[in-house]
Amino acid sequence: MVVRRDSAVGEQGPTGANKTAKATKVSDPSAAENPARKTTTPAQAAPAKAAPVRRAAPVKKAATAPKAARAKKAAETQGAAPARKTPAAAKPESRTALVRRARRINRELAEVYPYAHPELDFENSFQLIVATVLSAQTTDLRVNQTTPALFAKYPTPEDLAAADPQEVEEILRPCGFFRAKTKSVMGLSKALVENHGGEVPGRLEDLVKLPGVGRKTAFVVLGNAFGRPGITVDTHFQRLVRRWRWTEATDPDKIEAAIGALFPKSEWTMLSHHVIFHGRRICHARKPACGACPIAPLCPAFGEGETDPEKARKLLKYEKGGFPGQRLKPPQSYLDAGGIPAPPLGAAG
Repeated sequence: MVVRRDSAVGEQGPTGANKTAKATKVSDPSAAENPARKTTTPAQAAPAKAAPVRRAAPVKKAATAPKAARAKKAAETQGAAPARKTPAAAKPESRTALVRRARRINRELAEVYPYAHPELDFENSFQLIVATVLSAQTTDLRVNQTTPALFAKYPTPEDLAAADPQEVEEILRPCGFFRAKTKSVMGLSKALVENHGGEVPGRLEDLVKLPGVGRKTAFVVLGNAFGRPGITVDTHFQRLVRRWRWTEATDPDKIEAAIGALFPKSEWTMLSHHVIFHGRRICHARKPACGACPIAPLCPAFGEGETDPEKARKLLKYEKGGFPGQRLKPPQSYLDAGGIPAPPLGAAG
């Protein structure tokens, strides 16, 4: 009976028992560590068949390795997230969102620069159009330091049209390209005398026909001498509207059309002043002061410049950095806000 019971288990006599012990020694690694277990009975050795579960454990552990690697990679990706400039980089901005963001930027800039104004000194439309023509490829400050002598000697279009070119060139020498600019302002003055009775016209189509006058100059004159809205697309304006992703256009006329579509016409002139003021004081071409920028949360290009607040403040120019502005005779609102007039040509400092 005993023999049959053992047979039912699959073993026969002592020989079978030895085989079982031997099999247990191979299949159960713990048996090699504890010799006492070599005498395990067949019935006790049966659980050793669960040993494959122990062998599967390394497989299970190995299977988690890629998961850990993925978690590590995800953590690294999350750590790099702040380097992304804006949510716009991951999600395209709708037209409605663009309009809202653009108008909010303009409102923010209006609060920062409530005294924004054209930074050319002028007393009438003739002085403004001449100064604007002279401002090409130079600073408004340099023009403002040069025009007092020019307008003192030639106060009207008739006077400048009849001037000696060499004398005009000598006055305009500090502006750079003085020969070409002399030709432009004298030609402009002659056209005003011959075609407009010595008066600056107040229509865009008439202004752009004058020598040296393009759409940018025309809108400066229309907006600031005649109160007619216009967008001034100068180098600062072009740079900032592309940084803000208001447009990807590079042609001034296309930029003008694209930006004009984002704002009411009544805001165009002051929008131009706000953007140009910001470009000269904070959002510089080579190293913008991102860490001191009041519209940083709205700017897709944040991070292109210095982001440390202390270092960024050292990059500020004109009144934001405590330096003189560009006008010798700025508006009273600018002076009331702490602006400092520019020094005349040749002045110390």
